[in-house]
Parts: sequence; structure tokens; C-alpha cells
Amino acid sequence: MTSKEIVRRRTQLAEMMGPGTIAIVPAASERLRNRDVHYPFRQDSDFFYLTGFPEPDAVAVIAPGRKQGEYVLFCRDRDPEKEVWDGYRAGPEGACRDYGADDAFPIEDIDDILPSMLERTERVYYTMGTHGSFDQRLIGWLNRLRQQARAGVHIPWELVSLEHLLHEMRLFKGRAELSLMRKAGKLAARTHRQAMQRCRPGMFEYELAAEYTYEFAKQGCEHAYPPIVGAGGNGCVLHYIENSSQMKDGELVLVDAGAELNHYASDITRTFPVGGRFSDVQRAVYEIVLAAQQAAIDAVVPGCNWNQPHEAAVQVLCQGLVDLGVLKAPVEQVIESQAYRRYYMHRTGHWLGMDVHDVGDYKVGDQWRALEPGMVLTVEPGLYLRASDDLDPKWHNIGIRIEDDVLVTRNGPEVLTRDAPKSIVEIESVMAR
Repeated sequence: MTSKEIVRRRTQLAEMMGPGTIAIVPAASERLRNRDVHYPFRQDSDFFYLTGFPEPDAVAVIAPGRKQGEYVLFCRDRDPEKEVWDGYRAGPEGACRDYGADDAFPIEDIDDILPSMLERTERVYYTMGTHGSFDQRLIGWLNRLRQQARAGVHIPWELVSLEHLLHEMRLFKGRAELSLMRKAGKLAARTHRQAMQRCRPGMFEYELAAEYTYEFAKQGCEHAYPPIVGAGGNGCVLHYIENSSQMKDGELVLVDAGAELNHYASDITRTFPVGGRFSDVQRAVYEIVLAAQQAAIDAVVPGCNWNQPHEAAVQVLCQGLVDLGVLKAPVEQVIESQAYRRYYMHRTGHWLGMDVHDVGDYKVGDQWRALEPGMVLTVEPGLYLRASDDLDPKWHNIGIRIEDDVLVTRNGPEVLTRDAPKSIVEIESVMAR
């Protein structure tokens, strides 16, 4: 992401906030995995969106109209001894030189500097509940100012959730963002194709998962979320991440794996036969899910509301379940009673961007939000036929989900992950090579 684009974002946010305001955005902190070993660090999405700054334990402040500069960054100071162990730090000088801060200070000085900045504001934009320890620090600063009110100290009169403005901005992807998301989608789609070619009966699920890890890393990406590789009945577990079972000939394997590239995610699910060919029963269920996905994608157009793709998918899935004899009632009754939820219990998609389940309102007031160009969402219907006494055994343990990433454009839906094989003919052809 270019520095020019990040400056544009901060400028847009400052204009939306208006004079007499201040926005405070903490970075992510490193988290212990066990003992003195940390989880791999991943920057907070809101913070990175506005700063491009990659280090932990920092705080960005945007103060429209501030004479010394509107963008202030508090960050870790340079420390040659710690840098020997943990790597380079930008420090306040680097924050200004390399990351566009108008002013930068050591994070240790924040208790002295930030409260004085709060004094001169009417409204504070900050999202409570995301950074618990920082919430308490901010409340402490505000309470301290309140105690000095009789001495003439001005205190902010309103605390407003920053996400109301910032997440609305993030919902609409710009050209640079879409370029990254197209690339992430293409790289992940290519990996799904390669994994289909390498899949064999007798492999363990974790072996197939390792193919994605290797290919993503080789292409400069990482997993956007823990991959789901579920064969047979494991494919009916929506968030199955054990990936520990041996895959058998005759089973389907459901793989939900997306790549993250420079903080932007792709999210793809494909379901394919471990042995390379669908059985007649598997084929019948798969074609229903594929048709449901296409009906939902067709509804991803400006003017449709958020719920219409889901409604389109449900209609096709319910008709299919009735046609198969899995559900024995008129389609309208199946939909009204939600009897289908035994086999399709989730919604058909979510926003996608810097976060896999990205930010943005799904409703405006009590109405589903209208889709607009620049929004990106997933479309992922599925059917999960768990083994049960009242289900014909021929359907047992068939779990199928098909998921793509779709951009809303003025000219209709653009499927960013279209290179991942999903028709039965293409999947079987790819796996035969």
C-alpha cells in the first residue's frame, strides 16, 4: 500500500471528524503463546489501515487542525540492545521519516503528552472494548481531566466510537486494495488447484493442509485464518481445524483456505473427491450447492440488498433437498419453518477485506444494506448431511461448501477467486492429471 493512499485515508477521516476532535487508534500488542514464546505478530487492521506502521505497542492520534501536524504517532524508542535480539525498530525519527508521522514520541511519554492533547478537544473518537488495557488508560486520563475542571481545565464532552466512521471507510475498497485482493485471490485459487492435483487416498488431512502452507509461503503470503481440511464426516463440522484424520477413497474433502497478502485476505472453500471422482450421490448434492452459489452470485449487484444472495441460495438449496427426498415437505414450508437449517445452518457470506470477517454494517437501521460498487463479500452456501438414524445412509457424511470472493461492480459481480476449479468436470479433470 503506498504512503500516498494511507495519507488519503487519514485526510478523509479527519474531514469526516471535523474540527475540535481527536481520534485515538492503538496498535496490536505481542501476545504470549507459552512461557516466553510469542504468537506471530499481526498488526491491528484499523491501525494499519491508517498508518502502515508494522510495529507493536504503538498509538496513532489524528487531530484535525493541529498546528504542529494532524498525525501523531507514539511508538517504541530505538534500543540497540533489544534490536540485536528482536530486530529493527523505527523509533520516533523513523516514524516521521519512513511512515509519514507529523510528530512522533516514545510510547513511554504518552501519559504526559496525550492527556494535554485531550484538553483541547470537544469530541474523542475511540472504539471501546477492543483494547481492554488501553480502555482503562483512556478512562483514567479523562477522569483526571474531569477532576481538574474547577481549575478551568477543558474536558471533552463526548466519546464517540471511531468504528462508525472508520469501518464505513474500510467497507469500500479502493483501487490499491482491490489490486491486492485480486492477487491474493488468484494466488489462493492457484494453490487450491495444485492441492487437488496432489490429493491422494491415504494422505492425512494435515498433509493436504501443508500443501497450502508451503505454497502460500512460497508466494509471499500467509494463511488468512487456520485452514479447514475435513474429509468425510469432518467436512460436516463447520470450523473443523484438527486436520488429523486419514483421507479415504470414496470420501469428499472440504478445504477452506485463503491467503493473506499484505494484510488483505482471500477466502476460498472447495470440496472435491479424495480419489478424484465424485460418486453419483455426491454429484447430486454437489450440483445443488453449486447451483445455489451461482444463484447467490447473480444477486451480488448494486441495488440488491445484503440478504438477497442468501435468500437466493436458500431457495435453491431447499428445492434440492426436497428433490432428493431428504426433506419431505413443500419448498415454501421448508423455508418458512427453517427445516433446512438442520443441513444448512450458516449464512451465505460476509464482508471481506483486511479481516476475513471484515468490518461494515449489514443493516442500516432495521433494513438490510443495499450492495454498492466497491464492496467485497464472500458467497459460500453449503450442505452438511451428518450421519443420523433418520437420514438415508447413502447421504451420510456428505459435507459440501463452495466459497468465492465477489466484488460488487456497476457491471455485475466480479468473482476474484474464479481460477479455483469448482465445476465437477473441471475438478475431475484437474485431479486426473
